[in-house]
Amino acid sequence: MKKSLTLFLLLAAFTLMNSQNLKTGSTKVSVQKDSVRKNKIIAEIQEKKTDSIIAVLEIFKLYKKTVHASYYADKFTGKKTASGVRFDNNKYTAAHKKLPFGTRVKVTNEKNGKWVVVEVTDRGPFVKSREIDLSKRAFMDIATNKGSGGILVTMEIIEK
Repeated sequence: MKKSLTLFLLLAAFTLMNSQNLKTGSTKVSVQKDSVRKNKIIAEIQEKKTDSIIAVLEIFKLYKKTVHASYYADKFTGKKTASGVRFDNNKYTAAHKKLPFGTRVKVTNEKNGKWVVVEVTDRGPFVKSREIDLSKRAFMDIATNKGSGGILVTMEIIEK
């Protein structure tokens, strides 16, 4: 009898605690689910090496409109950039005259609306009419005419 009474009291106490925490518990669960979703999205982005999904979670600040963008020549692959990292034409990087290293920039082709997010890792371009030099991969992802050496773009700085 003592065992069944003890079991009954434990079960009653457990049920009472759960019923009192139902309202706050559901809020905690939804917050946890949201943070799990966000972490899952970030992990997915890091795994796939894409920036398009994370860009939704960040704020874009217009930097310049209708500026000329070009891309790096293949001969620079493997050479050190001004920031000290080795240049890779297959990554999403860029050179800019003034923006700090590590700045992430959304570059949108004004003709077709395609865009990429690149990180500033180098200085340049050293031609007055150009505003930004993109890696070849970034350039080809947004270019309409793959044979052209330059395109008109809009630049937006990504703020977290």
